[in-house]
Amino acid sequence: MLNLSNNNKPNYSRLDQFSTIKSLANRPHYKILNKILVAFLVVVLLILFLPWTQNIAGQGNVTTLMPNQRPQTIQSLISGRIEKWYVREGDYVEKGDTILFISEIKEDYLDPNLVENTKAQMEAKKQSVESYGGKVNSLSNQISAIETERGLKFEQAKNKVKQSILKIKSDSTDLEASKTQLKIAKTQYNRSVQLNKDGLKPLTDVEEKRLKLQEVEAKNITQENKLLASKNELINARVELNRINAEYTEKVSKARSDQFTALSSQYDTEAQVNKLKNQYTNYKIRNGMYYITAPQSGYVNRALQSGIGENIKEGTAIVSIMPATYQLAVETYVSPMDFPLIQQGERVRVWFDGWPTIVFSGWPGLSYGTYGGRVVAKENFISDNGKYRVLIAPDDEEEKWPKQLSIGSGAQTVALLDNVPIWYEIWRTLNGFPPNYYQSKSEKNEKDKK
Repeated sequence: MLNLSNNNKPNYSRLDQFSTIKSLANRPHYKILNKILVAFLVVVLLILFLPWTQNIAGQGNVTTLMPNQRPQTIQSLISGRIEKWYVREGDYVEKGDTILFISEIKEDYLDPNLVENTKAQMEAKKQSVESYGGKVNSLSNQISAIETERGLKFEQAKNKVKQSILKIKSDSTDLEASKTQLKIAKTQYNRSVQLNKDGLKPLTDVEEKRLKLQEVEAKNITQENKLLASKNELINARVELNRINAEYTEKVSKARSDQFTALSSQYDTEAQVNKLKNQYTNYKIRNGMYYITAPQSGYVNRALQSGIGENIKEGTAIVSIMPATYQLAVETYVSPMDFPLIQQGERVRVWFDGWPTIVFSGWPGLSYGTYGGRVVAKENFISDNGKYRVLIAPDDEEEKWPKQLSIGSGAQTVALLDNVPIWYEIWRTLNGFPPNYYQSKSEKNEKDKK
């Protein structure tokens, strides 16, 4: 039923009529309880105004500061078959110690004398290069000799041309003299004939002049033939000059062609020599890859391959090794909302799994078992777990981290921010607000200087 009537409502003012209720106000422990409640409220009120250090909590694990100090796997650069193990799990190895020996499985490298044979081929090709070089030098000398001979022959032919020209001039002069003598002989003969007709010369004188005229005519014809022969000799000398030029040009061209052919063969052989050198070096280096050695000093954690006679491919991980010397660090992950507040160089409190710890995140001075650290790097790309990775190194100004820490063990971190009252932190947390944007002392000093 619903209590809609005033008559059905309880009357609390009537409780005073009971003696038990009246005696409550007179009992002594009631006053003490009131004082305790008032004191508790005062204490709570005072606590609300106590300072509280805002912080960013993170969870991660122990790692190393340098990438080359972290656990790594040793891989095989070539394919092969496992023949012999030189270490076992847990052994300590120095840099360069042999871990494993493998044998060749590829047919291109099965020849045990492959390196020596390749070297012999390389030496033979080098001698071939030297032979081609000698042939090129010989052809160069031959070309020089041909050029010299051509010059001498050319000068000889030019001299012959000059001789022919001078001979033509001499024969032309002789021909002109012969023509003059012929003219004189004809004049004397005509005069003798006229004087004979006039009875002044005997017939014998006319016969003598006729005979002399015939001799001069014969001499004139001979001289003309001699001049024509000299002209023919000049033409022949000029033809010989062109022939010598063409002949020796052909010889030089042929020698140069042979020289270029030898140079081409020399360059091709040099290329083959370089290729063989490359192969020889590769084979020599490959022979050294049969023994897999430790890249640095450390402990063999785990053998990833096992057995004898097992084939492995290139790039296959064989063993995992942990470097002997390393610098501890912690990689922790923070939420995207807190990531902008993390600054490089800021101090962080760290505690490790398995170590006794008492933590008061808001009062770091009251905590026990925590160690100091500084932010050395932060990743600006979100990780697969939806958080940002931050790398923390030990703080040199505080107590050193335990040497017994193992790589990969869990770690908790708290990045210390601004100091605020507890009531403000409760109000911020209830409303889901981020911590105050915190400026480091160095940033504040730079801002004050500006």
